[in-house]
Amino acid sequence: MATTNTYLNFNGDCQAAFNFYKSVFGGEFTYIGRFGEMPETEEYKVPQADKSKVMHVSLPIGNSILMGSDCGGEWAPSFVQGNNFAVSISANSKDEADRIFNGLSVEGKITMPLANTFWGDYFGMLTDKFGVNWMMSYNGQGKK
Repeated sequence: MATTNTYLNFNGDCQAAFNFYKSVFGGEFTYIGRFGEMPETEEYKVPQADKSKVMHVSLPIGNSILMGSDCGGEWAPSFVQGNNFAVSISANSKDEADRIFNGLSVEGKITMPLANTFWGDYFGMLTDKFGVNWMMSYNGQGKK
């Protein structure tokens, strides 16, 4: 069965926030990546001001994972307190990811279609018809 995890967005202080969360909850980051690590294309270049911002960080807390990122580039203008979160779903199969993503997207807005990513996950994002942000992920390593 799929699991949900909380995903928080920040306006440039994600690193500080997650260092604080780590001091409160303990543990270690399982991943921290920066926007500057994203492959650039002819159509999109990461602005210099965003390269050191956190693209994604994961901190396990018990059986869940607290995740987050800084808003950068094209996402920064839409950042306001209150839309700084998304429910992140980790599917157990690609089929489950497709089913849940397609169901949630009915009458909603897909902001990033499900696709294989450079970090290895099958991943997509959407805002449902109620304005809730969702992130769908399937990491097939060791799963069938």
